Amino acid sequence: MTANSAHLQDADIEFHGVSKHFGDVKAVDNVSLSVARGSFFSFLGPSGCGKTTSLRLIAGFEQPTHGDVYIGGEAMIGVPPHKRPVNMVFQSYALFPHMSVADNIGYGLRQRSSKPSKTELRKQIDESLEMVRMSGYGNRRVWEMSGGQQQRVALARALINRPTVLLLDEPLAALDRKLRRDMQIELQTLQRDVGITFILVTHDQEEALSMSSNICIMRDGRIEQSGSPRELYDQPINRYVADFVGKTNFVAGSVTQINGQTVCMKTGNGRSFFGMKTAGSPELDVGARVSLAIRPELTVVGSKASNAEDLNTDTAFQGKIRNQIFLGEHTEYLIDVEEIGDVLVLSPKSIESASGGFDPGEYVTIGWKNDQAHVLKDS
Repeated sequence: MTANSAHLQDADIEFHGVSKHFGDVKAVDNVSLSVARGSFFSFLGPSGCGKTTSLRLIAGFEQPTHGDVYIGGEAMIGVPPHKRPVNMVFQSYALFPHMSVADNIGYGLRQRSSKPSKTELRKQIDESLEMVRMSGYGNRRVWEMSGGQQQRVALARALINRPTVLLLDEPLAALDRKLRRDMQIELQTLQRDVGITFILVTHDQEEALSMSSNICIMRDGRIEQSGSPRELYDQPINRYVADFVGKTNFVAGSVTQINGQTVCMKTGNGRSFFGMKTAGSPELDVGARVSLAIRPELTVVGSKASNAEDLNTDTAFQGKIRNQIFLGEHTEYLIDVEEIGDVLVLSPKSIESASGGFDPGEYVTIGWKNDQAHVLKDS
């Protein structure tokens, strides 16, 4: 994901050593990246990590303190927003309430120096409405639309100008959970249909994982890790990434032995654990402070009488169920294990149906396979 000195032929967006300072605050700190043409790319991170500032640098609402921004291979330093081949969909949608849906969508085309004819404008508006599955809604008023419909109108207004890149500033934040999920699928489908680059800013890791082809996780103005959703989830390079992307159980300790990709660590109470190093992670030395990370869905739960062989795992711990949440496709258990503290376990319905499940207060055995655990440097 790091940009080279030469412009990448298949990149729509490039940052070359980009920094943005607001006084003493480094909102973006020496970031280099490349966004592939036709991809669905997300900036992911908590508030204040630099993701929104990065989006505004692409849009032209901010100029870098240092470094260069390129769109489609063209330098954008000093180029104002209205002259960049990008359009933006804001969290608030920023629709004009006094205009009809059709007038909102066609607004950008009407502002051009070479305006299309009324017939051509109507044709393009109708095509845009069809693209977002709202044919026949052109004469409606914005205030007559639901939240999801307003979002589609905002998308149609942005796409009618055929931008090289569409920027999405947390566009789903105002929607309820079910509608947000529906719109995630709609956005994915729309991006594939139109084939242009989408860049999303979000703090919602589920949203980024479900929609993106590539994700850039940011922290304090810098990139912690970039890659596909599967790479970030399965191969986090440090504890920060593992903690931010998905749910994870952590066991703190220090490295006692390294054998190739296998690492042995020991906790403060003297218990040893084995896990794997991840590709691209910082080098580990004996004595380094680390965390063993194991995903809840890779942790197995069985009856109190079970052992590691019964569970088909490499480890086995006794614990007491503190809480149980039935979530349909799986059951979520919070289990108090004396040696390591609270452990979250996601048990699939297929296993729950056979075992009958477990209740709060019940003693159980949990375990996992060593090659499914990661040893990560604390960051």
